Amino acid sequence: MSDPSVAEEVLAVDLGGSSMRAARTSADGVVSRRQEVPTPGSADAGPLVALVHEVLGSEPVRAAVIGVPGRVDYGAGVLEHAPNLPAGWIDELTEDRLGASLGLDVSLANDADLAAVGEAWFGAGRDHRDVAYLTVSTGVGAGMVTGGLLVHGRRSMAEVGHSIVDRRALESGWATVEDLGSGTALGRLARAAGLETDGREADGREVEGRWRAGDPVATEVWEDVITVAAVAAVNLAHLFTPEVIVVGGGVGLVGEAVLGPMRALLAEWGPAGLPDPIEVVNAALGDDAALAGAATWHRAFTPEAASRETAR
Repeated sequence: MSDPSVAEEVLAVDLGGSSMRAARTSADGVVSRRQEVPTPGSADAGPLVALVHEVLGSEPVRAAVIGVPGRVDYGAGVLEHAPNLPAGWIDELTEDRLGASLGLDVSLANDADLAAVGEAWFGAGRDHRDVAYLTVSTGVGAGMVTGGLLVHGRRSMAEVGHSIVDRRALESGWATVEDLGSGTALGRLARAAGLETDGREADGREVEGRWRAGDPVATEVWEDVITVAAVAAVNLAHLFTPEVIVVGGGVGLVGEAVLGPMRALLAEWGPAGLPDPIEVVNAALGDDAALAGAATWHRAFTPEAASRETAR
């Protein structure tokens, strides 16, 4: 006999520019049957659908929530812009098309929004009312939850990664937080600085390793990028005045080497006059924040704010 609690599980997906994760998530945010593979550069989203089917298996789920790395039109249920995904994927990542492929009721979510919900309900923000989530990874994204509800309108908000932080660099095309303060920026700036490893150009992970080893060039690149990520945290604090900023993502989860500069810049340039300083902590759920958030997406998302008549 099948377990009736299984039917209360949600199929959860966290699609990123570097990797994609899928799992089944229980009502209390517990992740199971988790699988993770690199995001391929394929012409279509077929590999994602195949991964989801593999995790789904033959046992029922209540619904599917799919987090995507870009701006989502929540009213229409479509991904509008995702610079870190292969171009051919975007048109396929809609609630209607994915629902037809999976035979499920599908909700499309911005990945940072979904992770914000996960951390606010089950993770580092669960003891706070106003929770901001900042991911520093391949790209940079953010989400805001207040009183358990996601802050959103018809579209996903808090696209801090695409905010301009260096107007003098506008002509070069590298002027945003994501251009200068992400994992991708680590690799690009390392290559510009001539960093190599065994004859190969260094990527973000290698920059981190060489920074830890005390390489002076890698240290300069690392500090420049983390300073921009810290600026993103300060800007997020001014926009939403949260009680806590939860930091995740491949770079964000490095720990104090990222959190420390964020706290320092926040103390100097953040919102003044608050009775308590804004806390800056790592995501308690790590890379599973978005997968956990799928469990309570239906409670945190407000259909009326997205110009929808009924909840999905």
